[in-house]
Amino acid sequence: MNVAYWIVAGFLAAFSLYGGALKVVRSREGLRPMMAWVDSVPMSAVRAVGAVEVLGAAGLVLPPLTGVAPWLALAAAVGFVVLQLGAIRVHLRLGDRRVALNLTLLGTAAVTVGLATTWR
Repeated sequence: MNVAYWIVAGFLAAFSLYGGALKVVRSREGLRPMMAWVDSVPMSAVRAVGAVEVLGAAGLVLPPLTGVAPWLALAAAVGFVVLQLGAIRVHLRLGDRRVALNLTLLGTAAVTVGLATTWR
């Protein structure tokens, strides 16, 4: 396992774990100040996205750490690329042009995909 993967994937996993946990446990009112889009989707969908983020964070870290099914890290990274593409689409559909964070996370996920494919 290379150091670059752990740095990039660690950042993506930590950010996703934090954001996902917030979506799972906070109320709509608690999420609204930082995530205005929560008003446009059912709360069950917000919770589902949060659960996907938490599971994806685990998928980036646990398989390569344990050596059990390390290909799951690549699948998790690809999942984060898809998730951020969807997030950007939702923001733009709602007229919210503040997608810099999503673009940063998209780039980070894409780099993670690249690094996860270099294992031998």
